[in-house]
Parts: sequence; C-alpha cells; structure tokens
Amino acid sequence: MIPNMQTPFKMWDAFSTATQSRNPITEPNISFRSVFKPGLYIIIAMMTLSANTQAQSLKYPETRRDSTIEDYFGTKVPAPYQWMEQQNSPEVESWVEAENKVTFGYLDKIPVRGWINRRITKLWNYEKVGVPNEYDGALIYSKNSGLQNQSPVFVRKTAASRARMILDPNRLSPDGSIALLDYGASPNGNYLCYGLSQGGADWEEFHVRNISTGKDLPDVVRWVKFSGIAWTHDNEGFFYSRFPEPQKGEALMSEAVGQQLFYHKLGSPQSEDKKFYDLKDYPGWYVGGSVTDDGRYLFIILNKGTESRNKVFYVDLKDPKHPDLSSPVTPLFEKDDAEYYPLGNVGTTIYMQTTLGAPNRKIVSFDIKNPSPDRWKTVVPESRNVIENALIAGGHVVVNYLVDAKSEVALYSLEGKHTAELKLPGIGTVGGLSGRQDSQNLYYAFTSFLYPTTIFHYNFESGKTGVFQAPKVDFDRARFVTKQVFYKSKDGTRIPMFITMKKGTKLDGKNPTILYAYGGFNISITPSFSPTTAVWLEMGGIYAVANLRGGGEYGEAWHHAGMLGKKQNVFDDFISAAEYLISEKYTSTPNLGIEGYSNGGLLIGACETQRPDLYGAAYAGAGVMDMLRYQKFSAGVGWVPEYGSSDDSTAFQWLIKYSPVQNVRPGTCYPPTIITTADHDDRVVPSHSYKFAAAMQHDQTCNNPILIRVETKTSHNYMPTDKRIAQAADVLSFMAYNLGIKTAPKLKASKGEVE
Repeated sequence: MIPNMQTPFKMWDAFSTATQSRNPITEPNISFRSVFKPGLYIIIAMMTLSANTQAQSLKYPETRRDSTIEDYFGTKVPAPYQWMEQQNSPEVESWVEAENKVTFGYLDKIPVRGWINRRITKLWNYEKVGVPNEYDGALIYSKNSGLQNQSPVFVRKTAASRARMILDPNRLSPDGSIALLDYGASPNGNYLCYGLSQGGADWEEFHVRNISTGKDLPDVVRWVKFSGIAWTHDNEGFFYSRFPEPQKGEALMSEAVGQQLFYHKLGSPQSEDKKFYDLKDYPGWYVGGSVTDDGRYLFIILNKGTESRNKVFYVDLKDPKHPDLSSPVTPLFEKDDAEYYPLGNVGTTIYMQTTLGAPNRKIVSFDIKNPSPDRWKTVVPESRNVIENALIAGGHVVVNYLVDAKSEVALYSLEGKHTAELKLPGIGTVGGLSGRQDSQNLYYAFTSFLYPTTIFHYNFESGKTGVFQAPKVDFDRARFVTKQVFYKSKDGTRIPMFITMKKGTKLDGKNPTILYAYGGFNISITPSFSPTTAVWLEMGGIYAVANLRGGGEYGEAWHHAGMLGKKQNVFDDFISAAEYLISEKYTSTPNLGIEGYSNGGLLIGACETQRPDLYGAAYAGAGVMDMLRYQKFSAGVGWVPEYGSSDDSTAFQWLIKYSPVQNVRPGTCYPPTIITTADHDDRVVPSHSYKFAAAMQHDQTCNNPILIRVETKTSHNYMPTDKRIAQAADVLSFMAYNLGIKTAPKLKASKGEVE
C-alpha cells in the first residue's frame, strides 16, 4: 500500500471513499431552461439595480447593492454584492448575524424540528470505527463512541488485542474548533504525525507524537495544505506538501498556488526542511509524495489542478533504513496525457493504475528503468466496468470496480491471474481499502443506503472474511428497500439512479421526496448510510440519488461529458431525474426537494435558476455560486481544468449561461430554499453563498422563504458532531416542512422506550 495522496478534487466532499453518496455535512411558473439569453438578462439587471421585489412573508435584512460592474470581453456584468468577498469586514459580519437571526427565527417555528433533532441524535449515537492501517506490530485507526465531536485515534497490536487511545482531539478544544484532519504513523509504529486545523480549514499544522509515551515531540510543521504524510523507512522523517506563507489575515482567502514538496527530519526546525520539488513554474498545480511499502522509492506526483491527468517523477532512496535524500529526482512520465498512479513495487518492477489507452483504467507493470508504454505488461486489462481504485497487498492486486455505481472487488495475482472475489453483504460501496505487501491482511469498509458502515477483515491466505467492527444502530432497515432505475436525459443519455423508500410505498405522486446528486470532478456517487437519510425514510420520505455525468461512475468519458463546455449536461441530467420521479409518480413538484453540496451546491443553484417551476424545496450547501470569480480565491484556481475560467473568452461564454449568482432573475418565484456555508470555509469561500442568498432574496416575487444558515468555527469538510447534527436537523426540518411533512411519525418502541 502506498499512502494516500489525495489532491483537492478527491477531498472535495470526501470524509471517506465510503460516504460519497450523501451530503457530508447533513450528512415556479416560467421555464428559462432553453430560451434564456444572458446578454438580455444583464441589460434587465442593470435597469433594476435599485428594485426590491423580495417576498413579504419574511423581513430579510437590508442588503446593500452597489454599482460595481465587471467587464468580460465587452460584456458588462453587474456585481452588486462583490463587497461580500471581504468576509472579515464589519458589514459582512453584521449581515451574516442578521441573516442567521431570520433563519433561526423561521426554523424555530417548524413543529417537527425538535423531533427530527432528537431522532437524528439517537440514530447518530453508535460506535463508528475507521478502516485500520497496519504498521509493524500495530493497527492504527479512529473510533468514535457515538456523539463525540471528533474521533480519537487508537492502536492495537493485533485485531484481537485490546485497543489503546493514542490521540484524543476532543481534548484540544471543548467546542471542537480545533480539528484533527489527518494522521499517519511511521513504518515501525513508533510515531504518529497528525495535522490540526483551526475551524477545520484546509490549512494544517503538523505535530508528531510518540505513540508509546503519548507525548508530543517539539516538531511543528506549518502552512500545510492538500498534503499526504509519507514517512521514510528509517522512521526519522516524512515528506509533506506545503504552500508559501500567506500574508497576515489573508490565509482563508489567499490563492492556493506555489505548492512545494518538503522532507522534515524529526528533531529539526522546519526552516531546515529539504525541498524536493517546487511548483513555482506551474501555478494552480499540486504536488504530493508517497513512499513504497519497502521504502525504496519516493514517487512525486504532479496534478494540474483537479485534473486527473498527471506527471510522475521518482527518487531512488536506495537503502530504506538509510535513505539517500540526495538522490536525484528522475522523470518517469512527463507528458501529462493520462492518469498514472503507482500502486507499489516488487524490486524494480512497478505496478501502476493508468488511463493511457484505457479510459476505464487498467493495471500494468514495468521496470522502473524502462517505463516506456511499449514495455508495459498488462496485469489487469480495461473492462466495461471502471476501476474505482486498486492496491497491492498480500501478494495480490486488489481491484475495486464500479458496476453501475455499485462496488465489486476482485483479486488478481501479481502476474494477472484472477484468483478470487470478495463476498460483499449486498449492493453497496466498498471504501478505504487498506493492506500491505508484506501482510496477509486486508481491511475495508462496506456501506449502503440501508447498511451502516461496517469494517471487514479479509485474510489472503485463508480466503476468509470476518467483521472487524460492526455498528449497532437503532434503525429497522428491513422495512425499506433500495432499487436502481435508469432514465434518459435530455439528449437521450442513459443515467442511473438509486431510489430508497419504505416497502409498499404507493406511487401516487404524493410522496415527499429528496433528490441528491453531485456531478463533477470525476467523483463517483455510490450508496452509503446516513442517520439523516434514515430519519427521512422513517418519516415516510423517498430518497433518490442520481449518478450524473461529470462524475466517475463510468470512467473518463463520463467525467469529460460533464465538464468545461459540457457542464450543462450535468444540469440536464439532474432536471431529467426530477422529471422522471414526477412522471413515474414517485412524487410531484410540491413534494420534490433537491439537495447538493459543494460542486453539488452549484448543481442546485444552476438547476433552481434554470427550472424554478420544477421543485417544491431546495437545499444548496457551500455551493460554487459565482462561476465568474471562483478562481480568484483559495483552492479555486485548481478547479479551472474542470470548469474553465472567466479569464478566457471562450469559457466565459459558457460560464455566464449557468453561473447561479448571475442567473437569478427578477420577477421569478423560486421554491423554498435554504443555503448553508461556514465562516472558515477556505475551499469554497462563503461569499459564494452570501451573494446567491442576497440575489435570491432581492428577486423573489412570492412568499417562499429564502434562508441562509452560516455556521461558525467550521469549514467545508469539517464540523464537530454536535454542530453537524444541529445543521442536519435544521436542513431536514426545512425540507420536510416545505414538502408537506408537518408532524412526526409514530415509530415502534425500541427497547422499552416510547418514541
């Protein structure tokens, strides 16, 4: 196993690879879909800068609109809320406080809100264990007792031995505002490098703990972001990625450019860290390092922003116990024409996952001194099913396939012979594959919409599978069913969708339904369990997840069909999913809610502005809402390969057509909408959500509420458990109330309790 080297696109919404199908924090008369002309709208908007036609049922704060206008290649675009980008200004802070007051005043009046909060809390309160990583004489993993704000880190000598806590992040801050974002142990299991963050922002500060004593070393490594932790096998130090120190007060907004790869030696100050690679000539690129299981090679991987195509270099560290840090950096693949992801090695033979000539990926092997593709040996050929991920462990190649967005795991010998398949509990998702080449143990997580995440252990020698940790959740999954359907998008493309509901649900068009999707960055949306979704199902709701283009469910071609100038395909796929649910009488417009987070928040913003007539309620979490300015802040520059940039005249023409902030239209009745963001979100900065909420409140012509909920001391991917439950309950309450659920269901008593 090579340590994880996620670039920001893989970390976008990912709490783990097993939780991609759900929101990570919560866990209508005119159609402008095809006739809207952006140039015409800009003229109308300029004529109505001072108009205020907001809904009268709620009194929103007075929001200043100024006369700022941006010129894009001769097209004048009003930007009346650009002042909101100064997120630390007193005016913005005052606006956020006033908006939160309106939002919580509305939420406080929802009758089912208290019941939903209590029920989510109860279902959330079960022991959750992460997939363990095996080191010399140690298994290290996270475990949450149920409602702890963060998950402490534990160590066991074996799977059967008693666990010992080695790090409790809950002791770092009572309110959970200091977040544990990442950790990685030295190969001998003596040291734990761990990353802390204020409010869960992407910026990390690395510390090192002696696992035996529980005491921290004096080492501190700062300005780390989007980094792996790759130890050398002398256990004396690790490789990490960092950015230049930003200007004072600009950390959360500064552009993430100029990443560098360093090596930190234990006991030395960061100023003495050795620089291995500098991206000063590649603005918007990311660099990461990983060390092979035998400690022989350091692989350096360069990604152009969030693009999966990459370059690979390597350093021959020679003797793992005495690594040669002066060895030269040698190019391996420099063309940036495909995905090249080394999985491991046996001596000088490298095993690699690639898309070169194989859009659905294949596994190849080659000698590191002769890496030319014409010298490759195919170990696992490309198939119709995309390889989601793979690793080398226990003398096998372990391949996790996606078959219509569902996991299947196959085992191959290092020569490419198919040897076995993992027996899975059912239709669902395998995530967190973890194993070593010198061990017979494989660990992984399995989950589905109705199957709480469970950690399994497989032994390569015996071929037997067992449960490492099984959750105990107060949820009767036997009452519900998940099925997969396929529908046609606007252009005839066949799109899969999962639908989960109570058994025997009558399809009469009256069922409250939530439709969730993502559609971007080559991220696959697969089945996973969420306490929030479970509560929705118990309330009689239907939960649908559509696998849109732009994701990775069907490989590179599927991703490319939903990016750049083809992004409208993603919105068409989602709109068609909503139309399918209505036409097949699962639900109807008044009972249909839509949800998305991050890139999925953009999806909701675009689909809501294109088809406001189609939905009964909408939730947009931390969405990329201003597509004309996203690249100017934080990690945004890295998304240009996915979206294109308004700095380019061609890309501007497609971005202006769907950018949510610029496509909110005067004279429109939008469905009830709740928007969420976080004050420490330095990935999708909160001004995106501020602008979108302000524009919608200004232009709303009916009494449907437009609310924004801004959380504090949290970030894009991180919330302590208590705040995550509170936000999940608030969002679900808003959706349930506006989709017709006014009272709590009567559930059967559990263990003598009355619900």
